[in-house]
Formats: sequence, C-alpha cells, structure tokens
Amino acid sequence: MRIHARLKAALTIPLLMLALVAGAIVAKADDKVTIQIDGAAVPYYLPLYVAQKEGYFKEQGLEVEFLYANAADILNNVAAGNVQFGFPNGDAVISARANGIPVKVVHSTYQRGIGAVLFKNSGGIKSPADLVGKTVAVTSYGSPNYIQLQVMLSQAGKSIDDVKVEIVGTGAILDALKSDQVDAIVFSMLRYYALKAEGVDVGMIASDDFLPSHGNVLVTSESYLASNPQQVKGFIAALDKALKHIVEGDVQKDVQMAIADYAPTFAPQEKVVTEIIKEVFIKTLWQSEDTQKSGFGYGNIAAWQKTIDMAAEYKAIPEEFPAADLVVEKPSGL
Repeated sequence: MRIHARLKAALTIPLLMLALVAGAIVAKADDKVTIQIDGAAVPYYLPLYVAQKEGYFKEQGLEVEFLYANAADILNNVAAGNVQFGFPNGDAVISARANGIPVKVVHSTYQRGIGAVLFKNSGGIKSPADLVGKTVAVTSYGSPNYIQLQVMLSQAGKSIDDVKVEIVGTGAILDALKSDQVDAIVFSMLRYYALKAEGVDVGMIASDDFLPSHGNVLVTSESYLASNPQQVKGFIAALDKALKHIVEGDVQKDVQMAIADYAPTFAPQEKVVTEIIKEVFIKTLWQSEDTQKSGFGYGNIAAWQKTIDMAAEYKAIPEEFPAADLVVEKPSGL
C-alpha cells in the first residue's frame, strides 16, 4: 500500500506541474489583432515593421497581423469590427467620420500631411502666386491635393480659375512633370526626393504650410476602444517605442530590415528611402513641437478642426463636425 501511495504521489506532482504550466501558457497567450494599412507594403510604414520585428507588440501581449487595402475599405472594416485597427490617411478619416462611420483617431502618427506642389526650378515657380497661368496636374477633382491647391491660391489672393488644372492619374503624374506636359503637380512630397535622385532639378512647396492635414494615423472603432482599452493602449505603447527606436537608432539598418522583410521591390531605392526617413519622417512627420511636449501621436485638436472646417467649406464633406469627436488628443492618456 505504501508503494502504491508513493507511486500515486510521484505521478500526481508532475501532472499538477503540467497543469500549472499549461495554465500559465493560456494566461500569457497574446491577443490576436489585425491592422489594415493604407495601400501596399512600403518601407515608409517603418514604425509598424519595427514594432513587429523588435517584439514591441509582443511585449504588450499582442500578436499583430498586417493587411493592406485602400483607405475607404479600411475605415469600413474598422467600423464593422472586421479588423481592430487601421492606418489610413487623415483626409479619408475625416470623410468617413463626416459620413457617419464611427471611427476614432487614437494616435496622430503623422503630424503633418505629405501633400506638396512639385515643379521644375527652371519654371520660375517659388510661391503659390507663381502658379498663375501655369498648367497644374492633380489626380482628381475630389482629391485632398485639389483642395490644398485651392487653399494655397486663395491665401495668395488668387483662385483656381487663375491656373489650368489637368487631371492626370497617379501612375502618370510624375512623367507628366518630367516631360514638361505640365508645369507643376500637386502630389506627395516624398516624390520630391525620388525626382532629385533621378537628376531632376525639382522644387517643392509643402501644402501643410497653408492647410494643416495629416498623413497616416492609427484608428480604431468607438466600440473596440470602449471594450478593449488595454489592447489599444498596448498597441500605442508599442508604436511609440518603435518610433523612439527609429529616431534614436540606426535608420539605415531599420530600412534594410523593412525592405528585406516587407517591401523587397524597394531594394534598389534603399539609399533614397533612408534619406526620406531621416529628412522627412523623423524631422517633420513623426515629430513636431506638439510631440516634443506631449509625446508621439499627439492630436492637435485645433489643427484637425481647421482641416475639417476647410473640407466642409470646399464641399469635400457634407458638413463640419467637432474634431474632439474624432481625435484623441493625448494617446498616452487613454
């Protein structure tokens, strides 16, 4: 009987240990969340890739899957609960909210927009007033860039009627400038560096100097934010840690990782991508006077409100609404 009792005890202890270990594994299982990102995999989404690669999401108990789609689909999927997070551009978020889609900006990742007027320096363009009488290309009359062009001209005492606007598709707009089919384009400032790398003597006027806007921002639904605040806080903490890692670290090494693991077609552009991250994203997009005081992702309500009001004035959205309904001012305070 004693031998039987000892044998039973010897078997019971390992079983108890296995149960405790299994329980610990279940308790520490990461929450699976999905973020849908605007467009396609490009190295400019570096903070997300660094947060994944360096294990910052995992530190917060998150297992993150990346998907890609256009901004409108992202916002609809976030609102419907098909994905937990989205990373669309700020103009699309404003449009979605104005049309009743219940999304919330929980991290204003890009402090500025990336719209700009690009032109060859040989054309004598130095300010918006110099666009008068010129042919200027935009991708569509409904694009944020078209509104930016109107605002620039208005602040210079001119109107859209003072320029010749041409609609040129995204795939052809750079060639239209390079081949002198148009005098200027209103497009992404990132293309300024690509054109320079090709040897084009190009100039730039940043749209944000006339109309505050935002590039990509982190959004979730109102319902997910209310029911899963810890997951939202964790995602933001990981994103902030990745931003700090890039700003204070080896940008070239991070870019090499992003290209190798996520965007291999950018391999020939590693040098220019690294320059863009250093000169644009670190200096002006991810950081601002606001972030220096209040941390990454700060949502300047006044700046967001100006963009919303201007979008309503130029009929890009049905009517204005309070920016505070859309934007979390201090993500760290969620």
